[in-house]
Amino acid sequence: MAKKKTDDNEGYRKLTDTIKAGHIGSFYIFHGDERYLLEHSIGMIRNIICPDGLDGFNYKRFEGKNILPDDLDDAINTLPVFAERTLVEIHDFDLFSNPDKQRLIELFSDLPDYICVLIVYNTIAYKPDGRQKADKALLSKAQVVEFTVQEQSMLIKWITRHFTDAEKKISPDDAGYLAHMTGGLMTALQGEIEKVSAYAAADRITRADIDAVVVPELDAATYKMTDALVRREHSAAMRILDELLRMREPPHILLFSISQKMRQFLAARVCIENKLSIKEFIDISGVKYEFQARLLMETARKTTLSGCRAAVFQCADTAFALNSEPEPEARLTELIVKLAYIL
Repeated sequence: MAKKKTDDNEGYRKLTDTIKAGHIGSFYIFHGDERYLLEHSIGMIRNIICPDGLDGFNYKRFEGKNILPDDLDDAINTLPVFAERTLVEIHDFDLFSNPDKQRLIELFSDLPDYICVLIVYNTIAYKPDGRQKADKALLSKAQVVEFTVQEQSMLIKWITRHFTDAEKKISPDDAGYLAHMTGGLMTALQGEIEKVSAYAAADRITRADIDAVVVPELDAATYKMTDALVRREHSAAMRILDELLRMREPPHILLFSISQKMRQFLAARVCIENKLSIKEFIDISGVKYEFQARLLMETARKTTLSGCRAAVFQCADTAFALNSEPEPEARLTELIVKLAYIL
């Protein structure tokens, strides 16, 4: 039986439900790549607990790794002034590597009803150790919310709504293409939607509009390069590689991304040979979005199973050689030339 996929957005949905109901908890930990939703959630909590603004007595903010537990103790045990609750925000303070961890457990174990403590991981990594009792104790007291790239249906609706606000229209397929080009993160999408809306002359957004102004993130750029190889557009593929190298993308990272695309093409080709569905391909390949899966399947239909398999092996050979290569950029160029003959 296939393993049931976990819902990456469950924590966020529970959080928004409780905020909309006005039931703000006492202790939250926020982390994750989707900064747009993270900041939006912080804003909603601030508006409910501190409706008169953040310059009063009932909003405390701490930043950095050297925050003293005594300072947190004072903030937590100070009664709110002319309000029901106090918000204590703590940014970039690593609970799990702190030498005063036991003191923090005691501090957060019995929070007063009038306090909401919000710990936000911005620039430092969120890395609790599930084997340590102290880390488990801290996590048991908090509602941990990871802000991840959103599911496809929600993301497409969000993109469409933002284009509507700019008095533009976009099809679901082209909205998916824009999400693919940006990696699906709303923070990046927000700026790109503004750029595309300002550029597009017509009311309806096209892929040509998107390609004209959106700089694709690495995974999308690698897809465009490998897709160009499959389409026998070798000059275009070399041009994309040159652009990536000029942008100072590390050769080892580029090779990893190219290798990943070859493995995805191979998985797609296997699914095509065995008449498997898009959803089955998503389960096999780990691709998050259906619109990404359709692009990969579309490209794979122009290849052969043997060609995809040979491309995967060629990437592995290049990875081995790259470890001792004094000019890795030249080795990458050589790989693209070889893939052009293979695919």
